[in-house]
Amino acid sequence: MAGSEPVTSPDQHKPGHRKAGRIGAVVTALALLAMICGNHEGRVEDIWLISGAVILLSIVIGDVVLRRNGLRS
Repeated sequence: MAGSEPVTSPDQHKPGHRKAGRIGAVVTALALLAMICGNHEGRVEDIWLISGAVILLSIVIGDVVLRRNGLRS
């Protein structure tokens, strides 16, 4: 019934689990780095794989630092 449920706005809902997101990002970064050992000849692929892994890990580290300092809820 709609009458018994509280009315909430979308910003009051918390997004998924923080820890699962961090673990997923780290696992994805490790998978990207593992793909360097492939059967490609150029270095362009290596640059993209490494930069993608670095971006993911920097986002995770930035999130941890901001939460530890209380700048993010």
